[in-house]
Amino acid sequence: MSDNVLKASIAAQSVAERAIPVMILAMLGVFLLYGVGFAQPDVLHNAAHDGRHSFAFPCH
Repeated sequence: MSDNVLKASIAAQSVAERAIPVMILAMLGVFLLYGVGFAQPDVLHNAAHDGRHSFAFPCH
């Protein structure tokens, strides 16, 4: 595949088509940080707590 064909293919994708996977991954990340953070088992909560701190995200 030549560079021109590849560039045309990428340019043909709409912003919405490129944004959908990004939004899905962002929602998954939010669930992992917040959803698991409020889980009852201490192991899941502590794992999410450590994950928030590893990203320098204050949680308390």
